[in-house]
Amino acid sequence: MKLVVISSAPILKRGKNIHIYAPYEKEMQIWAKHVASIQFCCPIWKEDRKLLFAPISFKIDDIIELHEFEITTFLNKIKAVPFVFLALIKIFKVMQQADHIHLRCPGNMGLIGTIVQIFFPKKTKTAKYAGNWDPKSNQPWSYRLQKWILSNTVLTKNMKVLVYGEWENQTINIKPFFTATYSESEIQHSKIRIKQKKEHESIKFLFVGTLSKGKQPLYAIQLVEKLYKKGKNVTLDLYGEGAMRDEIDCYIIQNNLHVIVTLKGNQSHKEVLGAYQNSHFLLLPSKSEGWPKVVAESMFWGCVPIAIPVSCVSYMMGNGSRGIILNEKLNDDLNRILTVINNEKVYLKMALEGQLWSQQYTTNKFETEISKLLKDK
Repeated sequence: MKLVVISSAPILKRGKNIHIYAPYEKEMQIWAKHVASIQFCCPIWKEDRKLLFAPISFKIDDIIELHEFEITTFLNKIKAVPFVFLALIKIFKVMQQADHIHLRCPGNMGLIGTIVQIFFPKKTKTAKYAGNWDPKSNQPWSYRLQKWILSNTVLTKNMKVLVYGEWENQTINIKPFFTATYSESEIQHSKIRIKQKKEHESIKFLFVGTLSKGKQPLYAIQLVEKLYKKGKNVTLDLYGEGAMRDEIDCYIIQNNLHVIVTLKGNQSHKEVLGAYQNSHFLLLPSKSEGWPKVVAESMFWGCVPIAIPVSCVSYMMGNGSRGIILNEKLNDDLNRILTVINNEKVYLKMALEGQLWSQQYTTNKFETEISKLLKDK
């Protein structure tokens, strides 16, 4: 079977070396096990732009390059016309050659792919919608258009759209799904972690993600800063890079927070895993998510997540039974965190419930489900 992947996620080429975004690479390893060949149709970068890339560990066919474009303003839309036209032609050609079409949405390339796939009703298709599928959420028109086309059973046939969370009034195209990082073999090792949590001298907070406005790392820092000023022995480590790095550096210096806040930058999978294992809480005040892997990953190791209830986050955190839900009001959120910090039984209950829930979603189960999708006719 030849699998064609159409995506806005770039491939990084440095000479003969080919890399893709690290979590994406790990997922595509699993898809690669169940097909004869994979062809990517996506943008190509020459610089990593401070994203965490990993070398591709599986064999791929040639890469069909798509030129990136923006459609956020009228001028950008005009400039994008020739690139869109060229992308339409390229995507049509690769879909003709494919046995199975796989779209990665939302995104500009995903939007074009959702339109072109209409002309291939007999080919088996999957689309991974990595964004927020919540029908009530306020989203860009291009995202709403992609969701509408993918859901429409007249326009889109032989398609399984993998979405995060379970939503009412969905068509047969829509399949609630998940993503995974850890295997079943790692579950036994994780069971010893919760008991060790409160033995640390300080309460350890963790942030994992891009240092961008959407992820709100500064709000995470401000929450820990408030706890520190209330006399709590706390620390916060931030893993990731992004446009807000300099702004965060300045905030740490201006508020003399270098004692409790550390910017770790991009680190390896092994380093981040160790951080989950040795932290009490994950802070993710992100305004936009699909299935935030960091929430599931932290819970796997008994690290209690603290997050804003976007997309399926409330579902993942059991509506507050296995994590602390933020409302973006600093003092209210501070009190919610203090309630758990000051009650070890509540903390341990949350940690255990989160661990039991997260360990349902292993890479073993993920691979089984991917295999079923590719065999489905």
